Amino acid sequence: MGTLTPATAERFILDNTALIAPPHVPEIVLHLADEAHDLWQRTEEELAEIGLPPPFWAFAWAGGQGLARYILDHPETVRGRRVLDFASGSGLVAIAAAKAGAAHMVAADIDPFCETAVRLNSRANGVDILFEAADCVGIDKGWDVVLAGDVFYEQPFAERLMPWLVALRRRGALVLVGDPGRAYLPKQGLEKLAAYEVPVTRALEDAEVKRTTVWRID
Repeated sequence: MGTLTPATAERFILDNTALIAPPHVPEIVLHLADEAHDLWQRTEEELAEIGLPPPFWAFAWAGGQGLARYILDHPETVRGRRVLDFASGSGLVAIAAAKAGAAHMVAADIDPFCETAVRLNSRANGVDILFEAADCVGIDKGWDVVLAGDVFYEQPFAERLMPWLVALRRRGALVLVGDPGRAYLPKQGLEKLAAYEVPVTRALEDAEVKRTTVWRID
């Protein structure tokens, strides 16, 4: 791909995705990979060879779909509040929160493609989202609500993440997690708010439907 710039990232995304409504959140459209695009078929090793991180931004993960559904169905959760969507990926959850009336919406991710993906996706949905290209773990900028979709997929990351989320909760933030049964979701300190059956793709998951739960950190 050569040097990554906003222009080259945008061209790559537009060439390798289509505007698709995730099945559990049909109110939103995203630039997603589908079977018609090469990106779907490539392995992480192949992507690394061309200098592309695993394209998490190109898929609507079950945890994000469930959390976005909850936000759209319960807009009072974010309405008028300062909101962070952590590990935003495509920006799905951030877009849902912006549509639900968040006063100040920040999407954060460390993947250099995500800034462009979130910009394109927010534009496609007619919402304004600020992007923060940073690892926010350990940082507190006074958000009222922190949203995290599908983040407990790796043990070291989960062990680093949970103390930060708990600290935010104890400070007074509302912290919501969308999770489709990942192995490293904590077994305690969570209150179940809702559960959904979310259609996903077998190319990414071990089933065609993932039971996804929205949890509030106590």
